[in-house]
Amino acid sequence: MPKRKNKLVAIVEDNQPFRESMQKLINLLGYSVEAFPSAASFLASPLVVEVACLVADVNMPGMTGPELHRHLKNTGHNIPTILVTAYPDEIVRERALKDGVFCYLCKPVDDDHLERCLGSAVRSSASPEQNS
Repeated sequence: MPKRKNKLVAIVEDNQPFRESMQKLINLLGYSVEAFPSAASFLASPLVVEVACLVADVNMPGMTGPELHRHLKNTGHNIPTILVTAYPDEIVRERALKDGVFCYLCKPVDDDHLERCLGSAVRSSASPEQNS
């Protein structure tokens, strides 16, 4: 498996066991990973500018995953975003994808699907013309 350690993936997830399991999985897939318990803690991090892909929970207290994605876009941080949820909602999914979210995945997350989404998202972050 090719190493992708130079690509940083941020996980924003309020559920600690899921956050930790996602962190382990994404690290096993060859990425550098930083995990945050909330959107606020992620936004306060100096790592925001280094993130090649964001994996965020849809339903979190405070700022939700879709709200975080919009906030990042509105502030010029066009980070490819993958949303995950335990409560799939077709309206939220359609709105998120229309708003530019890369993938919308349901928990439990399929490892292969996540790996494909991460690969595509990271490749897109490496192409500045696609993030304009």
